[in-house]
Amino acid sequence: MNTLSRDELKTLVRKQKGPCISIFMPTHRAGAETQQNPIRLRNLLRKAEDRLIASGLRTQEAEALLAPAQEIFGNGLFWRSQKNGLAMFLSSDVFRCYRLPLDFKELLVVTDRFHIKPLLPMLSSDERFYVLALSQNQIRLLQGTRQNISEVDMEGVPKSLAEALQSDVFGKQLRSHTGASVGGGDRSAMFHGQGTGTEVPKKDNILRYFHQIDKGLYELLRDKQEPLVLAGVDYLFPIYREANSYPHLLDEGVTGNPEGLSAEKLHSQARAIVQPYFQKAQEDAVALYKQSAGTGLTSSDIKEVAQAAYHGKVGSLFVAVGFQQWGIFDPDSNEVHLHEETKPGDEDLLDFAAIQTFLNGGIVYAVGPEKVPDNAPMAALFRY
Repeated sequence: MNTLSRDELKTLVRKQKGPCISIFMPTHRAGAETQQNPIRLRNLLRKAEDRLIASGLRTQEAEALLAPAQEIFGNGLFWRSQKNGLAMFLSSDVFRCYRLPLDFKELLVVTDRFHIKPLLPMLSSDERFYVLALSQNQIRLLQGTRQNISEVDMEGVPKSLAEALQSDVFGKQLRSHTGASVGGGDRSAMFHGQGTGTEVPKKDNILRYFHQIDKGLYELLRDKQEPLVLAGVDYLFPIYREANSYPHLLDEGVTGNPEGLSAEKLHSQARAIVQPYFQKAQEDAVALYKQSAGTGLTSSDIKEVAQAAYHGKVGSLFVAVGFQQWGIFDPDSNEVHLHEETKPGDEDLLDFAAIQTFLNGGIVYAVGPEKVPDNAPMAALFRY
């Protein structure tokens, strides 16, 4: 099973040898309906074989091309570990399979390029955020999207205050500041939380612990721009903010002890917090687009935007969901040719521009047609 990364996308958008098969299908995660998953895929592969043969391949050639996908039918672990949707890409040189938190409609595309457009929601910057769940007994970092959340391994960071107290460096600091012996003796390192009836460490000890966490987060998030939401009891929030160095920490957090909350519950509560943040970011991008109109820094011309996206010039791209513009971009001549109907070698130029923008570090907003500036299928705000 592959992870959908920039390097993986570079592989998928690269020109392939011979026909390319792109398969998208919804998958059930639990219950008796999971039995439909391999049946649905088998039916799609049969249709793919028919299309390959109709395009001129011999039966043996079509079967060989689809063979890697056929091998997963007997893999029980694979079918027990599904998400919302399955995306599969096959060519003579490539076999990629992704379990993704996207509700795909069933789709089969057989052409000379992989069809990437259904993956656009995974590329939109407004899909990603982090949740840092703080408690004395457990620290969790989770990465969320609009539809899913998963835990991130915080290597080198103590997973609990107890673990931090056992470390040599932290333990020495603790004893030098409080005179306490870890695991017993002097209790001066502790104080009682208001109304909890439980003992919690003094603020300065929690602060040193949070500095350790912040140091570890810096290594994980130093190149990120996604918002970070805290989850924890109220009294921990101001202490962590004192230690925090991540510039995208949001003011509002999920209150309450997160130890009793599942990842799905944290996802639901954090999404409610980050949604206005994402909405404002998109509105600000639209406002900047309108403000920059007439300066040469904006365009809704498909040819110009496709060229600019390829060369890394696009900072923000608005793409209309459900709209296709078929054509060809020739990187050697830097020319774009638009076609009213699909021709051999064509690709969806909106798809192309979105992928190139993402690969070059730009921001992609996959939105309804009515939300694209200039009432166009695609609009771009250039970096320069």
